[in-house]
Amino acid sequence: MRNKILLLVLMSLLCWGRAKAQFDAQFGQYWALESYYNPAGIGLSGKLNLCGSYSSQLTGFKRSPQTMYFGADMPLVFFNERHNIGLSLFNETIGLFTNQRFAFQYAYRTRLFGGRISGGIQLGLLSEGFDGSKVDFGEAEGSAESDPAFPTSDATGSGLDIGVGIHYVHRYFSVGISVSHLNSPEILLNETNEFQINPTYYFMGEGNIRLRNPLLSIQPSLMLQSDGVGWRADITGRLTYTNDGKQYYGGLGYSPGISCSVLLGCLFQGVNFGYAYELFTSEIGIANGNHNLFIGYQMDLDFFKKGKNKHKSVRIL
Repeated sequence: MRNKILLLVLMSLLCWGRAKAQFDAQFGQYWALESYYNPAGIGLSGKLNLCGSYSSQLTGFKRSPQTMYFGADMPLVFFNERHNIGLSLFNETIGLFTNQRFAFQYAYRTRLFGGRISGGIQLGLLSEGFDGSKVDFGEAEGSAESDPAFPTSDATGSGLDIGVGIHYVHRYFSVGISVSHLNSPEILLNETNEFQINPTYYFMGEGNIRLRNPLLSIQPSLMLQSDGVGWRADITGRLTYTNDGKQYYGGLGYSPGISCSVLLGCLFQGVNFGYAYELFTSEIGIANGNHNLFIGYQMDLDFFKKGKNKHKSVRIL
């Protein structure tokens, strides 16, 4: 019964006229996937950067959301200026719905007040689909089946998706502000099912607090997001141990009124791996939480200047 209720809730959000709920996915390692939320977050390391994440949400439910993200970015030099380009791939299934996005990202960086500031833009193609052939009307069969608001066959639609952002990084902290779905894309699935995606506004900040033990540090981070209707805050703290080029961290996260999270991760030979489990503070239950896996890789680039690239990462890991 609860699976049918979940399906009806999802259908009401995405097919009932114009959806007004927050649209973007939520990742446990949001600080490591800043390029997903902010196009100005690409190229921060000065290296070729690859990152990917997989999220399995509401794991105790049938047809629960499954989310995958892959991003790649790198710096380029032309006209004696440093530019950054990136690609973003996103795929999500929620019940009978599929959300996909392919996007190109560009950011320009310059020095400011002892740090560096970036401005970025993202142009993407957003594709939405609904598999109406698998709808189970159950006891509602009859009147619901003849209702044009409930598609009974495959329905797809697409639209242009635009995002912008700025990002500032200093030695001990970084902050970013961005807007996704700036153009409020309208997706028409068929003649009777259309929905509009509201712009979502993000603020993200993180710091690096050194402790007396030079091998230990604390990285606090914060993300605020709102689409003008709902809002969410995520507060995270990680204790990091760094030695001989290796890094290990453990941490806790809290989203007021929504969930708590446990995080683990390591960095070894350029490979960054992390896991997070988000458990909801509502009646959904601990066992029905979200699993988040993250993997990243950075590689030095040596074709900008003669000799090897000596740029150091300004990214707070």
